[in-house]
Amino acid sequence: MTDLAGPDVPSRAQGPGGRLGLPVLVAFTRRAGPALLGFAAIRLLGVVVLALWDGDERKDALHLLSGRWDSVWYASIAEHGYGRTVVAEDGGVHSDLAFFPLLPWLERAVSAVSPLSAGEAGLVVSAVASLAAAAGLFALGELLHGRRAGTLLALLWAAVPVGIVQSMAYTESLFTALAAWALYALLTGRWVAAGVLSAASGLSRPAGLAVAAAIAAAAVVDRLGDPERRRIPLGPLWAVVLAPSGWAAYVLWVGARSGQPLGYLDVQGGWGNGFDGGLGFARFIAEKFTDGAPLAGVGLCAGVALLAWVCLLLVRLRPPLPLLVYTAVLVLLAVCAAGYFGSKPRLLLPAFPLLLPAAVALAGARRPAAAVTVGVAAVGASVYGALWLTGSGPP
Repeated sequence: MTDLAGPDVPSRAQGPGGRLGLPVLVAFTRRAGPALLGFAAIRLLGVVVLALWDGDERKDALHLLSGRWDSVWYASIAEHGYGRTVVAEDGGVHSDLAFFPLLPWLERAVSAVSPLSAGEAGLVVSAVASLAAAAGLFALGELLHGRRAGTLLALLWAAVPVGIVQSMAYTESLFTALAAWALYALLTGRWVAAGVLSAASGLSRPAGLAVAAAIAAAAVVDRLGDPERRRIPLGPLWAVVLAPSGWAAYVLWVGARSGQPLGYLDVQGGWGNGFDGGLGFARFIAEKFTDGAPLAGVGLCAGVALLAWVCLLLVRLRPPLPLLVYTAVLVLLAVCAAGYFGSKPRLLLPAFPLLLPAAVALAGARRPAAAVTVGVAAVGASVYGALWLTGSGPP
């Protein structure tokens, strides 16, 4: 099999490699311990700052994290199943079919065996999933650049400005956990596991297509790496088949339920969402300059430029092709999608490979400098998260 992790990375040499067992998991947990503890501390800081930020009972931390915006829709699905539709003031038809089912399934399971409401169960799912995601980021970072880089990758992901979403009853943490471990399985040659995890990610968010695309790219590289091989290995074949199956199953189910083959696109259209190649986002930025908010326009342009620069840094780092494909698809889906533009930073949250250049750079810096950088980022993210969630619009 072609070494997808790159020529300088011994497959299965690091991370929870080899056959999974208690000794392997204990050893991995010891190595990942600082990353997981630091991740939990940063996320706890964000929740504490949010709780202290606003004394308005209508905006208490529990309500902000589990009882507003998309969280309400997921909880409704968990409690009552699909079928809720709301007609917005602008005439848009908002159907709960826009939301993929894995998080509501898990919320229903947790609330069935506990006294928690569906929304509160969503917080439990997100908390566990965020730790699993941090472990997956550590495993990938350690595999590619060593233990310190893996630790910093997990910490930086916790400390991004929109990191508070990781603590909400949203799907970002769940999807990122599944995506990270799918990519790790892929880079260490566990094709079927990668396909299964990709299928699960496709049941959590439409962005599951990014994981499936990464697996397809890896299968092509594996095939081209040994063109004289007559038979296609079953591992890559199964992975390619399984990878998009969760996403496809839900989209097909929505189509059958609505009586339209492309019914899911119609559902997204009712929410004002779609893929327009970035034209809507460009108009949104241009309107800031024409509607008397030039500073906002400059800020948005600076944000887009920063994203492009970070993408370039990632390419220059020469990560494995699956990571590049995964990141590219997520960035395209986030930047080039129409809809509520305030959600674009959140849509980029699962694009954790964008943090690899910073993690590698800090891994080579002195420990005090790295600690101060992460600390400042964590405090800034906590304050920004509180401002963001106590604002008027959804993240």
